[in-house]
Amino acid sequence: MATTAKPRKTGMYENVKNQFEKAASVMGLDESVKKILSITNNEIVVHFPVKMDNGDVEVFTGYRVQHNNALGPYKGGLRYHETVDLDAARALATWMTWKTSLAGLPFGGGKGGIQIDPKKYSVHELERITRRFTFALGDNIGPEHDIPAPDVNTNAQMMAWIADTYMSTKSPAERSKNQHVVTGKPVGSGGLEGRDRATGFGVVVTIEAWAKMKGISLEGKRYIVQGFGNVGYWSAHFMSKLGATLVGVQDATGTIYNPDGMDPEDLLKYQKENATIHGYTNHDFDSTKFFAIDCDIIIPAALGNQITFENANDIKATLIAEGANGPTDTEGEEILLSRGVEIIPDILCNSGGVIGSYYEWLQNRNGEIWTMDDVIVKLRKKLEEAFGKVITTAESHKTDWRTAAYIVALTRIEMAYLQRGIFP
Repeated sequence: MATTAKPRKTGMYENVKNQFEKAASVMGLDESVKKILSITNNEIVVHFPVKMDNGDVEVFTGYRVQHNNALGPYKGGLRYHETVDLDAARALATWMTWKTSLAGLPFGGGKGGIQIDPKKYSVHELERITRRFTFALGDNIGPEHDIPAPDVNTNAQMMAWIADTYMSTKSPAERSKNQHVVTGKPVGSGGLEGRDRATGFGVVVTIEAWAKMKGISLEGKRYIVQGFGNVGYWSAHFMSKLGATLVGVQDATGTIYNPDGMDPEDLLKYQKENATIHGYTNHDFDSTKFFAIDCDIIIPAALGNQITFENANDIKATLIAEGANGPTDTEGEEILLSRGVEIIPDILCNSGGVIGSYYEWLQNRNGEIWTMDDVIVKLRKKLEEAFGKVITTAESHKTDWRTAAYIVALTRIEMAYLQRGIFP
């Protein structure tokens, strides 16, 4: 039954804390460990000047939040977006801690970025901004300390600039040892074959695992994707190979709908030629009703807090596969679960990216080069193992999948603290 009282809209960090508190309560997390994990380790804010193409100087603000490193170096992306602030970075860094732990990686969680709209700057300006940000962060990042990666509005080229800038600050004999200061680099600069598609591939692997568990085929299933960047496109690419039908896409440039289906490859070509998805179909569609499209699966792959109290009751899909970080807020999730809609949580669903980053980091560290086939097999194995653990934990604790994913992640970190103790 639809709820009528309108709750206060929660921020991303508040959502993270609510999810953490719920899981800690269900599993009986050690109180001392709970105190440690409920706060961030370090919060770095840097202000740095950059000369623009016209000769003017602008001062930018960059952030890096390091949540926890009990299991290994901090790991997480850098995003260039107007919504970047300490609250968002705290939330995203915390999610990274849970995500790396759930995936069984030797990493902790970090996140950051710069509060800008990158579309307003030239490529040369973005290069200078990125290099200056890297220099401002200094030794707050490092290949065995904190390893950034691409995120919203950042890409492989920017990671190459970060690696080059960071390596240039080291002595000549030490430079090659620091190539793995970032992941998500171009293949020619130490990147991993397949890293570009790892997150989207991981989203689809978890959807496949869900379908297998339900005993159903994805052939002919109708799905919609919010966000048609790296994660959205690759998710659609792999879904189409399984015979699923893309009927709706929404991004910052528009909302498109075609009940007869759309070809992701053709849409990508259109997007590249026109810098928008708007106009791709002749069907007019109300952007505020995007999540109400009649479909079987929704893949939110844009920003956080997209599925909320306001639109959760309109959803007709039976599965939400969270390609983005935090796309469903706690009020929206309560409504969906009460209606029997299943949610593959973000820290499981989109963890293909950080798993791919782990293999790139290892490749650089060990001086090896792996092929795409190697990477895809490794990714699938890790993701299917994590999915199985979440389902088993959900059944044993009689709880939802997000809480179960948190419990798997928290149990591993809790064990590390209880075995090692607290210094001194």
